[in-house]
This record gives sequence, structure tokens and C-alpha cells, in this order.
Amino acid sequence: MSYLSLKSSGMAAALFAASLLCSFGAAQDAPIAAGCTVPADMGRVLIKGGSFTMGAGAMYREEGPPHRVSVADFWIDRYEVTNRQFREFVDATGYVSVVEQIPEPALNPGIAAEDLIAGSAVFTPSGPDHSRGQWWAFVEGAYWAQPTGPGSSVEQFPDHPVTHIAYKDAKAYAAWAGGHLPTEEEWEYAARGGIEGATYAWGETPPKNMPRSANTWQGIFPIVNTKDDGHEGAAPVGCYAPNGYGLYDMTGNVWEWVQASDETALEGRIKGGSYLCSENFCQRYRPAARHAQEKDFSASHIGFRVAYNSAE
Repeated sequence: MSYLSLKSSGMAAALFAASLLCSFGAAQDAPIAAGCTVPADMGRVLIKGGSFTMGAGAMYREEGPPHRVSVADFWIDRYEVTNRQFREFVDATGYVSVVEQIPEPALNPGIAAEDLIAGSAVFTPSGPDHSRGQWWAFVEGAYWAQPTGPGSSVEQFPDHPVTHIAYKDAKAYAAWAGGHLPTEEEWEYAARGGIEGATYAWGETPPKNMPRSANTWQGIFPIVNTKDDGHEGAAPVGCYAPNGYGLYDMTGNVWEWVQASDETALEGRIKGGSYLCSENFCQRYRPAARHAQEKDFSASHIGFRVAYNSAE
């Protein structure tokens, strides 16, 4: 999915109008899971370096082949960056996110100038025809502080992970925070929580059998969401059990940007899956999973966290 795929048919206005008729409740919802409390210490966790088998060979082709890699000691945020934290960054720096700006024509050669509009992708579970895969709408004016478009606000969701974040936004925040986006190797090593070779961050039991282990989709995506994990959309950080390293939401909740191996490439990587991943669609809620994403793209299920090396 990309800005081009949402806009290439000249459907910005139509999708925006249609999206206003949809229920936007799934983008952010209030904490209802038992034991879901605002973390007192956002903090960082020291991950001691080592070697591990990265990737997998039995699910998606881009994950393989499995191979041994090593990482040095590093620190990483205990939680995904929240709306409250990103607001502090914006207030301190005056930063304007990528999707608040008109897209650059040179980066979008297949789109007419009049269709280059500031906005972002919003998941619309009751969209016009989800049976045809139309689960997303490009919403003019949607960005991190207005997650479902004009009239919406993150003010009542300060502890939810910030979303509608493009790669450049995540990098800018990380630099301001004194760190960097985790490399794919760092991220996957941390996500595994010290469990070598397991399918999931906690072992071999799939999320559908452990609904309170992570914020994923329960039921048949996109038709039925049983909300057995306590949330329909994104959840506040810290609602689910941490992994073996004390890190939260390394599985599900929102996708997380990782450091690009080629900063000049238009495409980057996101990891961890989101609240939309399910057994019947996008089983990328595993540490080995990786997904390509255009760096200038953002959506209501893409966020990030920050890593730090010993010198930062």
C-alpha cells in the first residue's frame, strides 16, 4: 500500500467523502483491557548484545533464509513513542510532519498535481466495500494530531502510540531524543526477548489462543473483530504483558519503523505487525516478520520506538 495506490485513480475527494460516512472508532479507542494503566516510567531497557538466528523460512519469502547475526549492546525504548511524547517534540522544535505537507511531485510521478493533497491513510472497517479490499481511505487533513481527519484529536489519547508517522518523522524524533531508529537486527533481537528461534515473542502459542498477549485482530479480518484482547483499535502503551526483555508491544498494536539499510532508497521497512494483523490476514505479528513500506507513506497503524547506543 502506498500514497500512489490510494491516489492514482484520482479518488482523493471521493474517498474523503466516503470516509466521512464511515465509523472511525477503530483508529484509537479508550483503555478497556483489565490492568491497562498508564506507565509511570517510560524509560529505556539495556539489551545486552549477542548472536541470534534472524528471519524465518516457513512463512513469507522476504523473511528468509534464516541467518546468524550479531548485535552489540544497545538501549531501546520500553514503549512505543506516544502521542504525548511526540507532542513534546513538536512543541519544542516546531516540527511539521511529512503528511501535513503537500507531497513532492518528483516523488509521485504517477499522480496529477491537483491530486497531491496533504493527508494520510485511515483504516475504515465499515468502508464502502471491504469485500474488495477497500479497508483504507486517504483522508485529507489526517495526520498524527488528527488521526481520523479534521475534527478528530489525540488529546484524549495521550498514551496511545503516535501514528501517521512517515520514516522522516520517526528519524527526526529519534535524533531529537538523542538516539536512532533501531536497525532491523537490533529490533528483531529485542523483540525475541531472549527466546531463540521461537515463532512468537513468547513461544509457539498463536495470538488467537492468547488474546491478552498482544493487541492483534481476533476473528475473521476484516469482517468480525471479537475484541477478545480488550481493544478494537490501537491500545495505550503498556496494556499487554512485556516480553522477556521487559519491552511492550513488540508484537502488534502499531507497526514500527526500523532504520533503513539504504537511506537513499524510496522504500524502508516496518516490523512488529499491528492491531490489524490476524491469522487469516497478515501474520506479521512475529519477530521474524518484515514488511516493505514507502518512506513517505503513513497510516493509522504505523508508529515507532527509539534505540540508543552506548555513546548516545
